[in-house]
Amino acid sequence: MNIDSDFKLWATLFLCMLMPFLCNAGLVSAKEGEHVHVLTLDHSNFTDTVSKHNFIVVKFYAPWCNFSMKLAPEYEKAASILSSHDPPVILAKIDANDEANEALADEFDIRAFPTLKILRNGGKNIQEYKGPHEADRIVAYMKKQVAPASVEIKSVEDAASLIGENKILIVGIFPQFSGEEFDNFTALTENLRFDYKFGRTLDAKLLPKGGSSVDRPTVRLIKPFDELFVDFQDFNVDALEKFVEEGSLPIVTLFDKDPSNHPFVIKFFDSPNAKAMLFLNFTGNHVDSFKSKFHDVALHNKGKGISFLIADVEASQGPLEYFGFKDDLVPLLFILKNDGQKYLKPNLEPEHIAPWLKQYMDGNLKPFIKSKPIPETNNEPVKVVVAESLHDMVFNSGKNVLLDFYAPWCGLCKKLAPILEEVAVSFENDTDVLIAKLDATENDIPSDNFEVQGYPTLYFKSTSGILLKYDGNKTKEEIIDFIQKNRDQTVQVQPDMTVNDEL
Repeated sequence: MNIDSDFKLWATLFLCMLMPFLCNAGLVSAKEGEHVHVLTLDHSNFTDTVSKHNFIVVKFYAPWCNFSMKLAPEYEKAASILSSHDPPVILAKIDANDEANEALADEFDIRAFPTLKILRNGGKNIQEYKGPHEADRIVAYMKKQVAPASVEIKSVEDAASLIGENKILIVGIFPQFSGEEFDNFTALTENLRFDYKFGRTLDAKLLPKGGSSVDRPTVRLIKPFDELFVDFQDFNVDALEKFVEEGSLPIVTLFDKDPSNHPFVIKFFDSPNAKAMLFLNFTGNHVDSFKSKFHDVALHNKGKGISFLIADVEASQGPLEYFGFKDDLVPLLFILKNDGQKYLKPNLEPEHIAPWLKQYMDGNLKPFIKSKPIPETNNEPVKVVVAESLHDMVFNSGKNVLLDFYAPWCGLCKKLAPILEEVAVSFENDTDVLIAKLDATENDIPSDNFEVQGYPTLYFKSTSGILLKYDGNKTKEEIIDFIQKNRDQTVQVQPDMTVNDEL
């Protein structure tokens, strides 16, 4: 949901893709320097080397990438300092641009340079490095990562120092730091150490609230909201992870201008649950009633695969715009499922919340489909399809349909448009063929039928219902040839092939 982060990522990828051409043009001359502390790996020694280390950091880089070059001296300096750590912390690198190392780059899902991976337990545990790129801060980050994942709490002061304001702390309470429960807790801390703060103690009375009630190994999740702490005593690692993930999310996440709430908002959107979002004007009428009834519904549906968020419209314009909603729909209750289905209750009153949510949970609501209005006239050679007309014009049309999913701002889409118009004109006497377009920014696309990850994307549906994605060249001749080869009809009308435009 962070537009700035997405933009920076794409900018990074673009610059890294551009860098080889700058190098070839003589505009970039820097190279990875001669490193004496960074261990150099390649396809021949990677697996064997990693298997011998309990903790090793591997930088996947490209020699031509400016970002790789910028990191190189900082990474080397950090490696030099960490080589004196007890035990030494190994920093390594591998040229992911080398053709011989491509399989390793694919295995580790390398999509940008540089990418750092932390490999633990001989490479059995793999985690993305999300830390800084300055030498001193890399050192501090790595020292923290090789330290025990949980801190021992020996006093009330130790506990107080760990329990920060608006932070989550997970504490394992044990009679001794050994045994199956402790081993499983340790596995939990290693798996989630990047995302949570962990402690361990032999005395529950050092922790706030309810210490005397603990009489066996227990994991306590301490949090700054709802019931403030919750205990759990199932030491299956998967069960522990689920407990932590669910328990660290508020019953109702608050999305406002308070930055201390933002980590919980991020966790809300990262959750695998369906998401119920109530957008309100926090200075409007009946806000307390809305919040109270929404909280009651959220509490009633806890553990049922749905998470709840209440958002101040003033602070949440980004999500509203992202989903295509306007302020005049507020108060708005919106449910988003992981399959993309949406459910909408605009301009609701507090008393609408519980019955509408019950209808959803009972499966009695129809999904909301975002759609532009069906055009009153549709006489151009390339016909306009909207979400509401997709079923009739494509799937039930009885025609062979080529459908273009486009974005109005897309340069490639604009270049393709006149070519598709020529294709449509060439089939104007053929009633079995329809050339159509759908604005993918203004209409919902059924993900179970179409995979649209970029624009333009072309799909072809034959009269018999066969659906094919078009991956050929965007020329009039090749598009027409594709249609003719995949269409269903008894008599073919020879199209006009006089124009040859390329995309």
